Amino acid sequence: MAYDNRMALTSTGAVHEEKQFDEQVLHIDRVARVVRGGRRFRFRALVVVGDHKGKVGVGSAKGADVTAAITKAVEVAKKSMLELNLYKETVPHEVEAKVSGAHILIKPASAGTGLIAGGVVRAILEVAGVHSVLSKSLGSSNKTNTAYATLKALESLVPASEWVTRRSAKSTQKTNKTTKSATQKSGVVK
Repeated sequence: MAYDNRMALTSTGAVHEEKQFDEQVLHIDRVARVVRGGRRFRFRALVVVGDHKGKVGVGSAKGADVTAAITKAVEVAKKSMLELNLYKETVPHEVEAKVSGAHILIKPASAGTGLIAGGVVRAILEVAGVHSVLSKSLGSSNKTNTAYATLKALESLVPASEWVTRRSAKSTQKTNKTTKSATQKSGVVK
């Protein structure tokens, strides 16, 4: 029987896959559909999946029972994974995002501060591998919108290597001005 390092044999000899990602259920809803004979109930699960190393995804799905809904939501979350640009186990800069009525603000914090975030935002940041951050949830308290707003905020992070600082922008402007003035003095036309 061939298996790779992600597979393991159980005591009964069956092969099961080791979990590569940490999964957390954020919310479970019972949703109803009204039909002629009464109501049909289904379950909607909101799940976050991450590897504690900067990869995170959020998924929401419905199923006939809770386990089916969670399984479907995990698959959706794995398909929507995104890679975060972290700096010393925190976010590199302040970021905010708005999805529907949910407004999320996330700020970097010094080492040792811990996760100062509530509910859904805390769970997403934990699974993503962020250790020190300050956050505030403004607006709606809807868990689904808050989760997607958090993901949108984390998606808009820019690594420090891609920042354009004022000093470097000014130095490039100065060099452009000096080359323009030098070409004008010499009479060379481009």
